[in-house]
Amino acid sequence: MDKPVIVTVDDDPGVSRAVARDLRRRYGQSYRVVRADSAPQGMDSVREMRLRGDDVAAILADYRMPQMNGVEFLEQAMDLYPYARRVLLTAYADTEAAIQAINVVDLDHYMLKPWDPPEEKFYPILDSLLDAWQRADRRESDELRVVGARWSARSYEVRDFLSRNQVPYRWILADSPEGAQLLAAAGEESEEGEISPARLPLVVTGEGTKLIAPDASTLAAAVGLSTAPATDFYDLIVIGGGPGGLGAAVYGASEGLRTVMVEQHASGGQAGQSSRIENYLGFPDGVSGAQLADRARRQALKFGAELLTARTVTSLEVKGRARVVGFADGGSIAAHTVIIATGVSYRRLAAPGLDDFVGRGTYYGAAVTEAPECRGCEVYVVGAANSAGQGAVYLSGYADRVHLIVRGDGLEKSMSHYLIEQIAQIPNIEVHTGTEVVGAEGGDHLERITLKGPDGERTVETERLFVFIGAEPFTDWLGDTIERDSKGFVLTGPDLTASENRPRNWPLRREPYHLETNVPGVFAAGDVRADSIKRVASAVGEGAMAVALVHRYLEKT
Repeated sequence: MDKPVIVTVDDDPGVSRAVARDLRRRYGQSYRVVRADSAPQGMDSVREMRLRGDDVAAILADYRMPQMNGVEFLEQAMDLYPYARRVLLTAYADTEAAIQAINVVDLDHYMLKPWDPPEEKFYPILDSLLDAWQRADRRESDELRVVGARWSARSYEVRDFLSRNQVPYRWILADSPEGAQLLAAAGEESEEGEISPARLPLVVTGEGTKLIAPDASTLAAAVGLSTAPATDFYDLIVIGGGPGGLGAAVYGASEGLRTVMVEQHASGGQAGQSSRIENYLGFPDGVSGAQLADRARRQALKFGAELLTARTVTSLEVKGRARVVGFADGGSIAAHTVIIATGVSYRRLAAPGLDDFVGRGTYYGAAVTEAPECRGCEVYVVGAANSAGQGAVYLSGYADRVHLIVRGDGLEKSMSHYLIEQIAQIPNIEVHTGTEVVGAEGGDHLERITLKGPDGERTVETERLFVFIGAEPFTDWLGDTIERDSKGFVLTGPDLTASENRPRNWPLRREPYHLETNVPGVFAAGDVRADSIKRVASAVGEGAMAVALVHRYLEKT
């Protein structure tokens, strides 16, 4: 098999030769290095490689180039090689432009020139990026095809599920020539040439399997995600695959516990929908929620944890020393200990008419999935916390204008300072304080919303509304087994009252930061826990801390 390619583009011949020399010295045995002295020449080379079927692992482009700068070059190259790792080479004076470009091109890294020695400042970064490329699923996008309608809620749900689970696919409109051909081949086209919306989307796998409007479990199994447990008893069951659950799975498995993590939708949880997290330790250039979740998922698998996707937990029972977790399909698994890390979901807006357009113009989160559809549009984002700010910044790279709707009098109470400053510097983001959405109208999709602000009510035209408000815990399934507060958040440690579920010989400890619930051996971590700090780093830390408490519990029993 031909070697994969590393492409380097720099209009300074001396620098170009030096970069290529450093690359060949380190990677020449495993990769072919292709050098170009201009952006047009580099694009010609990339197009030729695509036609030949060459595999490109990484593209390094200088920022300051005539005719086409490095960001523009990488943006065009992405269309041909979406899985290639992208690196922008900058001088010290260009770092601000490089950071801003992260919102235009999903850069994997930007590097300052010159680097010396490369063994310390160049190779470790490329090693990490090439390792991630080798691990990535690089199947051609047409191997998995999704045929659906633009304003179909179920089509949106399928696309969102695939995107958040890092499954590449190609989106084809049902009324396009190719979509019509696939539907006809699948026997889904009626004699009148129309398709029932209930029969969409059609999912065609690389092996030719046809799935008609599949549910999450069927879809997960079809694309190779694990849905069935390997055994029926574990040391630790982690419920929820957000940052807290992933942190618990990594630490539990790495410390030798037989660990299984159960996630209803996709690894990463609500944080996995974030377009870019810039205040997480160790990622000075920022990282998308999907990238962070993917790295954590691979890390958990590396240590031997099982990760189950598209399984809905419906009950938690205490049976002697076993903690039994029941699923919606009637199955169950048991363990010595359980960590509840189900996180929170975005609260629904109560505006009249809005529920009619969920998945058809109204989206709770999902800025990353829907952003490409927002080109040339004016979109509205509701919320004042970091998730709303990150969504607005990301959407600003696609939409003509982004309107951030804030019910309060400002962003300072709930949004990080760095994000507020970033929003202020983006000209096509407009912040509307003291404003809320009070109505929605449309036909087969959202067409207009009504806003109520300091100047009264007004109706605006829009087809896209993204909601990032509030935090509702997913805990109704716990019933009376686990104590919760009035809002449904799980109570732990000092917040607990006496409970019949706690044996008399198991005294309630009053440690200031204890994560154990009223049931011995059952812990809570992350956003689902009452009075927790709603931040990604805090959730990860609590997940790790809960594992330490699991060990303490197992030693006592």
